[in-house]
Amino acid sequence: MLRVRIRRLWLSLGPILQCAIAAGIGWWFALDVLGHQQPFFAPIAAMISLGLSLGRRWRRSVELVGGVTIGILIGDLLITEIGSGTWQIVVVVALAMSVAVFLDDGPLIPMQAASSAVLVATLLPPGGIGGFHRAIDALTGGLIGILVGALLPANPASRARRDAASVLATARDAARQLAEGMRSGDEPTVFAALETVRGTQGAINTMRQDMSGGREISTISPLYWGSRMRLQRLSATADPIDNGVRNFRIIARRALGITQRGETIRPELVEIIGDLGGAFEVLREMMLADPGKSPDAADAARVLRTIARKAKIELAEERGMSETALLAEIRSLLVDLLMVAGLRRSSAIATLRWPNGSPGDQHAAG
Repeated sequence: MLRVRIRRLWLSLGPILQCAIAAGIGWWFALDVLGHQQPFFAPIAAMISLGLSLGRRWRRSVELVGGVTIGILIGDLLITEIGSGTWQIVVVVALAMSVAVFLDDGPLIPMQAASSAVLVATLLPPGGIGGFHRAIDALTGGLIGILVGALLPANPASRARRDAASVLATARDAARQLAEGMRSGDEPTVFAALETVRGTQGAINTMRQDMSGGREISTISPLYWGSRMRLQRLSATADPIDNGVRNFRIIARRALGITQRGETIRPELVEIIGDLGGAFEVLREMMLADPGKSPDAADAARVLRTIARKAKIELAEERGMSETALLAEIRSLLVDLLMVAGLRRSSAIATLRWPNGSPGDQHAAG
């Protein structure tokens, strides 16, 4: 548990440093350059626009400024007319959030609109310049946050690559555990493999978010304009990885049912499931490898084609429904993994259709 927490902190040090620097610059700029008294929202806006997540930073900045503006306008207009008090706060919060939801479906806008309206209703004098200064501070802080993110960016590819490699490592361990349980007919081991792969969705969601954030950084930051194509190729693996893990969950559930019923499975199928552990591993290494280093996508595709040749349709001939369904899911998973290795979907399907896998060879991405 301690190792997990230390690793989480280590991976977050870059965004934490960005937020700290942006907060300091935001306070200094609003206080000393703009001359605002106690511009507390400038550093807050800078931190929110960055956040610990790499994704949707532009979106967060726009939502932040939009929400603050809506809240200040509605709060200032209403409080000037109806005064301040308990029921007035109820009215301005409800109206500010309603307008924000009507204008945009972002989660940040309604909360910022409500908090700004409450501020006007309780602390800032209606009709004064405090609300206007708060809106300027929000805009200033948001822009400073984006500027810091552009000038001091995290490597847009490294975090996404680590995320993908972590998901693939979990699937690797689960595949090996599943094969071991099926060989011995040990139900707890098979169930443990299923539970392992079931717990990956949060990591997959983080991977997708960081891939999206990486593309955003490569667009904003001149330091990483040359990484755009690489980020696009990396982002293209998000759907196949997600789909592949989902397919493996189905394989594990079917394997658990087969084990619970005491059915026998061809050793060839169990061997293929064990081989999937090696496939997940080579894809993990491919994700972490630097450009031009091994294993690359072609290396991973060769490993997967070897497994695909084993997963031939003939294995299901004259066998029960359980084995037929299990083989179908394995073949579907192999299509997803071939796409992670750079093949187009049509080429991946063709690799499984033909015994030697030759139709898909020419389409592998390097």
